[in-house]
Amino acid sequence: MDKLGLIAGAGGLPVEVARECLEAGRPLFVVRIKGLTDPRLDEFPGMDVGLAEFGKTLKALKTAKCKAVCMAGQVKRPDFKTLMPDLRGAAFLPGLILEARKGDDAILRALIRIFEKEGFRVEGAQEAAGSLTLPVGPLGKHTAHDQHFEDIGKALFVAREIGQLDIGQGAVVARGVVLAVEAQEGTDAMLRRVAELPVGIRGSAENPCGVLAKAPKPIQERRIDLPTMGLATVHRAAAAGLAGIVGEAGGVLILDREQVIAEADALGLFILGVEP
Repeated sequence: MDKLGLIAGAGGLPVEVARECLEAGRPLFVVRIKGLTDPRLDEFPGMDVGLAEFGKTLKALKTAKCKAVCMAGQVKRPDFKTLMPDLRGAAFLPGLILEARKGDDAILRALIRIFEKEGFRVEGAQEAAGSLTLPVGPLGKHTAHDQHFEDIGKALFVAREIGQLDIGQGAVVARGVVLAVEAQEGTDAMLRRVAELPVGIRGSAENPCGVLAKAPKPIQERRIDLPTMGLATVHRAAAAGLAGIVGEAGGVLILDREQVIAEADALGLFILGVEP
């Protein structure tokens, strides 16, 4: 089993990937991005690097004899003028800035090319930790009913359409009306906006309706930045009065799966994975 170099951004996804490697007995080396990564990753072998320290990162991965790399976790688009690159980073940075003008997916593809040219195989989180992916069908005791399927279809359509434009990966639809789409603010902030809308156009705890849909961008390089859902997603969806969460099976990652299912069951939300 090839040793994995986990390049860890913010959030719980890198922690889940690291834990699954540990349980599977897969050797692991964690590159922790300074100021971003979860402190729980400190217990794993690895090192801390600055966001633009590519030379330090590549040298560490090769010294640790990693054959594959996985980039997991959130990294907000930086102010490139404030970065402090090392020599290799300074060489890569102009190209990355040029790609960034084309959209988030372009810069992610450029990062993959850098690691592949250095001889690493790039794995997606769904490959490194396969148990995280959303399966087909309902997850938990609640299921979608006939009145939900129009909203489900429209929300998935909208999520994919904005994804085609490299805008975001999620949308909220209730009673056939698009209440919100996700952009740079992320899913949690989008759901907070929905919760602030008048109850007359969204659901409530007493009368939930509408769905949050998440799907990969059609243009997306799936080895990086698949959409995720976790406990915060469930709590925000419930606070927004939604009836459920739907995602593309195999294209959405679930963090803290057992807790997510238990919380959705307790709050009365359905979670549904649909075929791409």
